[in-house]
Amino acid sequence: MTQPDPRLAELAGIIEGRGHGRYGLAAINQRQHALQAAWLAEQEDAGPALVTAALLHDIGHMVHDLGQAPAAAGIDDRHEELGQAWLVRWFGPAVTEPVRLHVAAKRYLCAVEPDYFARLSPDSVLSLSLQGGPMSAAEVTAFEALPGSAAAVRLRRWDEAAKVRGLETPGFAHFAPYVAACLEAERSVD
Repeated sequence: MTQPDPRLAELAGIIEGRGHGRYGLAAINQRQHALQAAWLAEQEDAGPALVTAALLHDIGHMVHDLGQAPAAAGIDDRHEELGQAWLVRWFGPAVTEPVRLHVAAKRYLCAVEPDYFARLSPDSVLSLSLQGGPMSAAEVTAFEALPGSAAAVRLRRWDEAAKVRGLETPGFAHFAPYVAACLEAERSVD
């Protein structure tokens, strides 16, 4: 009998245990946001790596000690970098690059889609101001050249849509096979 992967248990513990903190200024918590984002990715047949990235894209919020809403205090918690640094121990770039780039993807979309900014939630508008605002033309070009930028844009769209109060989604256990597949894929590379 195969032993359960302790990394999967640790990730479940973070989402299920620490995910009850409020998600920024939204009327949902971190757990609900993570599950909604993963569910949206799954609905679009995104594949294991992007479903996993969607589930874990905000893990940086759950592993820092800056409180539940640092943006409200004028602090950019740089959760995308913290999350990527935390996840890179176990996952490859197909998971970690969309996580690292999802904030840049928001800045990118605000620069290239005239109506995107108007659709942002109040917490995303607040954090955008701390994260550098919409990209310049040079930043847009540089972002588009990055491997993983297209995946990050997909993730960003699920991120913004995953803020629905009361939306029923499957729990972490439903998404665990996607995460396990990504963990196993990295183990086989080692």
